[in-house]
Amino acid sequence: MAIFIQKKQMKSPNGWLKEELKKRARIQKPKSLSDEEKGVLSQIKRETREWNLNNVTRTKAYSDFYRQHPEIHWALLGHMVSRNGGWNMTDLKGEILSRLLSEREKHSFFSFLERGNWLIFQDAYPQFLIYRESLKRNKPFFSLFPFLNISVFMETVWSRFWSKPDPYILTIALIINEQSYLEKRVIQNPQYKHEVFHKLEFKLQELLSLNHILFPYEKNGVIHMKGQTLNHFESLHERILLGKRLYDVLFKNKDVLALTEQWANVHSHTGSRKDYWPHIFNDVHEGLPGEQYQFQLKSCQLRPGGRRIYSPSLETAWKNVSQNEAELGDWFEDDHVMEYFLELDDMINGEIQHAYCKTLERLELAALAKKAVWN
Repeated sequence: MAIFIQKKQMKSPNGWLKEELKKRARIQKPKSLSDEEKGVLSQIKRETREWNLNNVTRTKAYSDFYRQHPEIHWALLGHMVSRNGGWNMTDLKGEILSRLLSEREKHSFFSFLERGNWLIFQDAYPQFLIYRESLKRNKPFFSLFPFLNISVFMETVWSRFWSKPDPYILTIALIINEQSYLEKRVIQNPQYKHEVFHKLEFKLQELLSLNHILFPYEKNGVIHMKGQTLNHFESLHERILLGKRLYDVLFKNKDVLALTEQWANVHSHTGSRKDYWPHIFNDVHEGLPGEQYQFQLKSCQLRPGGRRIYSPSLETAWKNVSQNEAELGDWFEDDHVMEYFLELDDMINGEIQHAYCKTLERLELAALAKKAVWN
């Protein structure tokens, strides 16, 4: 597969990573474990289950881990992206989209978002806990990855990180891994292709705010946003590139990083968009039952006499879901993904607030029509 990425320089793991992957592919999973290893595995599985209840608990777990281990950049990136996942989930029960989607569409879309959020957590979080236990015990436990069905690709990268820490390479590897992990399990899943992508494709791309990933932060008492927009959700290549751009937006500008961390630490994630814009959204419905929707916004400010838009908390919108076990199998088959370690050519500005405001205005216009679009 040809992958075309603009090049600035290579943070090159190609030599050692290719060789290490070849070696590890030939190593068989050990047949027996020590009592210490069994204890570590048991603890990690238990903690992962406890935190993998819903989007709010997952998002908090990422944040808590990052505060303890800021060298693991993906933990903050995962936290911020997971916040957006929660906002997308509650949008389905919010004031605007409730008028545009059928109940079946809402549940299909939520199932898709929740499964992806759950899958990524049950793959990524055990990696973090293995790293934590390795630090505590002053010896690496990454050989336990196969017992958690974690890719040999990540076992190799973490083992290298243990001896030669490089946050950039580890983060890009985790971006590649998590999106590749989702590809067959969610994106190519026939159920979701039929119920979500084929039926809701136009709505996903043109109407819903799903394709805007927002990183709020506060500066001089005003909430600002950085982020990126994804236009081809079904493309693994585009999702990986999006992850790289989001990483640049969050970590390349140290002021944005510090302010985003500060905002995230102060504002607990609830799933409601009130978390970042309480002047526009409220987790309590301020309208009257059955009233016709009226324009509330202009340039992301309430019109005179306008009321805030209902955006429920996750707890209010959706019950916890019991998930089936993750499908087995290692996504890693060949080394074509190495090209993704190339750094992006240009500084990513990340300005997204104007585009997001325009999306909200389009949603309002559709809601005002009081009918589902292209139903």
